Amino acid sequence: MLSGARKIATSFAVILTTLLGLLVITFAIGRLVPADPVIAAIGDQADQATYERVYKEMGLDQPILVQFGTYLSNIVHLDFGQSHITKNAVSSDLARVFPATIELATLATLIGAGFGVPLGVISAVRKGTWVDHLGRVVGLLGYSTPIFWLGTIVILVFYAKFGLIPGGGRIDIYNEGLVEGPTGSLIVDSIIAREWDVLWSALHHLAAPALILGYAAMAYLSRMSRSFMLEQLRQEYILTARAKGLSQRSVVWRHAFRNIRVQLLTVVALAYCGLLDGTVLIETVFAWPGLGQYLTSALFFADMNSVLGSVLLIGMISIAINLLSDIVYRFIDPRTR
Repeated sequence: MLSGARKIATSFAVILTTLLGLLVITFAIGRLVPADPVIAAIGDQADQATYERVYKEMGLDQPILVQFGTYLSNIVHLDFGQSHITKNAVSSDLARVFPATIELATLATLIGAGFGVPLGVISAVRKGTWVDHLGRVVGLLGYSTPIFWLGTIVILVFYAKFGLIPGGGRIDIYNEGLVEGPTGSLIVDSIIAREWDVLWSALHHLAAPALILGYAAMAYLSRMSRSFMLEQLRQEYILTARAKGLSQRSVVWRHAFRNIRVQLLTVVALAYCGLLDGTVLIETVFAWPGLGQYLTSALFFADMNSVLGSVLLIGMISIAINLLSDIVYRFIDPRTR
């Protein structure tokens, strides 16, 4: 009992330390970048008196530790400041755009895991055969091809030339505003509202960017799955299982695969966190109105409140996902408890 409490306290301390480190980094970025937050707020045509007034209102005349304390206090109250682009609170902007990114990254992860894990397992089982070589080539191409380049090619071929996919955005213009549900996910909300035309439009727009991100995730997950499975297939218990006359299917999926589930859960969580970052490029290419496009616009216009809020949100979500995966694999594998 005492050992369990100690582990929980240690995990909690690690999470707090990580969050504090993330806050320090984002605060330092906001103060070290060459962009002037006052100029970004009032423009470069304002007079000196206005500049000095806004400078004091932002608290930039205070000592750096006082500024950091104010920053911490605001973040605790989920106050990320005001966006200089939209003139809205950054927290409300993030609540508006983040569901689109979650929707895209989640579907891409499902595609990557659904195809990448079986491909890696089969490549390991058939090591050295044409199946293995094909799987490794597919994984290598996906791992080394820049997603923004692949996205551009997909738009040029399948939109500009053949017209098979929509040009960009999240939904057709004539379907906008028909579904406004509680989740922010057009797929989930359209199913709840039974708006099947909206659902089809949302899936049609989501397919291309999700497949591209899913292919990148598949490449990573297939390589890791193959590596994990090869290690297990060399273990003595596998030889024992085969000596007992168990079928290949039973040996691979009931014995070897069960022992790599914890490792796979970890890499899938890492892949999901990576896709949250990777959407910055693919959302820009496909004009996807998510966090990536919002962050890109904020960077172009030196809107540091929006930049820091976006970075901090991605960091906190990544910490939460890793914590959740840690909790889940404690239930999957009793040896980790």
